Amino acid sequence: MAFGGFNQNNGGGAPMAEINMVPLIDVMLVLLVIFIITAPLLTDAVKVELPRASSSPNITRPENVQVAIDASGRVYWNGTPVDQPVWRARMQAAAQQNPQPEIHVRADGSVAYRTVAQVMSDAAHHGLVRIGFVTEPGQN
Repeated sequence: MAFGGFNQNNGGGAPMAEINMVPLIDVMLVLLVIFIITAPLLTDAVKVELPRASSSPNITRPENVQVAIDASGRVYWNGTPVDQPVWRARMQAAAQQNPQPEIHVRADGSVAYRTVAQVMSDAAHHGLVRIGFVTEPGQN
């Protein structure tokens, strides 16, 4: 590879015909590293339809199911305490209904996330896709 110099006798000032590839290769390697790091983050995203806040209270219809999780991790189905096999059976029965009920999850703020995730996973496994989270209105 020929490099220009300060010597005026370098062939009459002919233009350099080669492109310096080192900066191009550096940029491509940096982009490759960025894509390698960010690609797994994009594929593991959970699609969640977040509820919109409104000033009107949410009216609970009979076709909705209230699933509450207290601070100790105990799960309640419409106010009745249930364990995992029972709520899975009830979710399977609810998935057979037409129209399918909405699942309203009321989870205590201090409950372990794995409990909430397990309830949501069981609901999705049985085909219940309309899941909402009930929260207390905050002060603005």
